[in-house]
Amino acid sequence: MVLEEFYKLNNGQRIPKIALGTWQTPNDVAATAVTAAIEAGYRHIDTAIAYENEAGVGAGLKAALQSTGIHRESIFITTKIPAEVKNYDGAVRCIQESMDRLDAFHIDMMLIHAPRPWAEMGSTSGNRYFKENIEVWKALEEAYEAGKIRAIGVSNFEIDDLNNIMAGGRVIPAVNQIRVHIGHVPTELIDFCEQNGILVEAYSPNATGRLLKVPEVCAMAEKYHVSVPQLASRFVLQLGLLPLPKSVHEERIRQNAKLDFEINSNDMASLLKLDGL
Repeated sequence: MVLEEFYKLNNGQRIPKIALGTWQTPNDVAATAVTAAIEAGYRHIDTAIAYENEAGVGAGLKAALQSTGIHRESIFITTKIPAEVKNYDGAVRCIQESMDRLDAFHIDMMLIHAPRPWAEMGSTSGNRYFKENIEVWKALEEAYEAGKIRAIGVSNFEIDDLNNIMAGGRVIPAVNQIRVHIGHVPTELIDFCEQNGILVEAYSPNATGRLLKVPEVCAMAEKYHVSVPQLASRFVLQLGLLPLPKSVHEERIRQNAKLDFEINSNDMASLLKLDGL
């Protein structure tokens, strides 16, 4: 079962191959979704300070551990420093506050949420925040070396941003969490990450629902007798990436993790030809 499979990060840590995404999930809903996911067999939960639901994730985790008897060490929790925090002191504060909200003795992985503040993402000019990202990275490195965080990485980083971290830091990012889905596969960036031992995590594998409106994708899902979200996450897995499907409904949470089928090579090629979604 995919839920029982792992990737190995560049620091030797094991990371479950599929994660529950919690973007746009309020605290109280996050608690029930996380509990349902862990009871369904998920062992990897993804959150962020910007989602404002770390306390709910922590509460859901605690409830699930009590209901299942699973040990905390079996669950992998990822959170993220906000894109707007671009200094060492702010990053140090974020790390501690995340630990407090998650009610955790350690965080399994923490990422820089984006290389630039959200308001400046997508701009082709302006500050690239290379120096500032190194400050944030150093705070993460210190927490990692102190054992507060088991792995550190980045999100939404392009090749130049990654080169900056690798040149100015001591630790190579364990992951780069980026948007990847059928119709949007940034091959050059994915290849660069793989060449440097950086695992790519794919958020919004269902393109925030847009794939449900693509006839070719719907027909392919029907062919394999699976849902479009299942096909989308399987596609990501077969690229060697880690999908983060999101749902707050228990039945869909369970369905999204049933990925023990294989898309044949011809169909993968057809899906890879889709673009601009």
